[in-house]
Amino acid sequence: MPEFLVAPVRLPSLIPKLIGPVADFGFVYTHGFLPCCWTENAPITTELRWNGLVTARVVPLGFWGRAYATFSCDHCGNTIYFENAVCERCGHALGYAPQANALVSLTEDSGAWTSPALPGERLVYCANAEHAACNWLVPEGGEAYCAACRHNEIVPDLSNPENLLHWQSIERAKKRLMYSLIRLGLPLQNRVEDPQHGLAFRFLADDQTVPVMTGHENGIITISLAEADDAERERRRTQMGEPYRTMLGHFRHEIGHHYWDLLVDNKPSLDRYRQLFGDERADYGEALKTYYANGAPDGWYNTHISAYATAHPWEDFAESWAHYLHIVDTVEMAAAYGIRARPRTGDENLAIPR
Repeated sequence: MPEFLVAPVRLPSLIPKLIGPVADFGFVYTHGFLPCCWTENAPITTELRWNGLVTARVVPLGFWGRAYATFSCDHCGNTIYFENAVCERCGHALGYAPQANALVSLTEDSGAWTSPALPGERLVYCANAEHAACNWLVPEGGEAYCAACRHNEIVPDLSNPENLLHWQSIERAKKRLMYSLIRLGLPLQNRVEDPQHGLAFRFLADDQTVPVMTGHENGIITISLAEADDAERERRRTQMGEPYRTMLGHFRHEIGHHYWDLLVDNKPSLDRYRQLFGDERADYGEALKTYYANGAPDGWYNTHISAYATAHPWEDFAESWAHYLHIVDTVEMAAAYGIRARPRTGDENLAIPR
């Protein structure tokens, strides 16, 4: 009997928003409850409803797969974590193989690495492992950079120890983003594969006169290196009156703009998008000026996922996308740790069966 996963966690009231289809992942529902996903081929047994609307569908737990939070060393069984490069129990080197969604133990073999989990494959670490910034693996004799790092277009001057420390922190957050995107089967072309819309990252240090602005433009995501400084990021969060501000949150928001370009703009879903989020042809610059001058309208939490989502339809989509990724990873982690939802309402439809 397969296990099933449902998501009965309540969010602030949201207007019904349907984003889909997204690549091959299915459809995303964001009604008054936590979004859930489904595919047309998944054996669906239960629907959760709120005000007559489907708020979640039960899907096989195996569809969600293993959470990035928990892995086991395939040599000794020790619990290991996503960024680990060495198992602290048995001492084996570890590397993440994105094609298998596996953090595997490694044995050195004539200048390459082999793993019992990946028989017949000879692997090497991504070139950024040299800077303690990556533990992902690539095939021997292939690309120098892994599936995540080959999207880097600009990195800071790594001869500066502070730059190196901050870049390592940024890379950890970026790897968690890329993990999710790969797992969701979303398109991930780089600028070589798609010079016009390929995904690229620029990690830039602030100039003494011109600060770096974090943002997105035509597939290029720019992240200010200063955001990796916890104290500076908290100062900016306080200054802007934000409830939270994280590196991973930046990545998830900006990638939402990228996928709007790929999956919505000039696509059949554009009309549906405008019905749900508003007309993106409204002047973006003026909309931001109005938002920063006046803030979010009263009662914004009844219609939007965040205050900033009210600024413009593009930001509404990016904020909704980011929060959806937050939620998916949280539910994956909870499922991986065996956390069960069985509310005291007596409604078995709101439970995660064993």
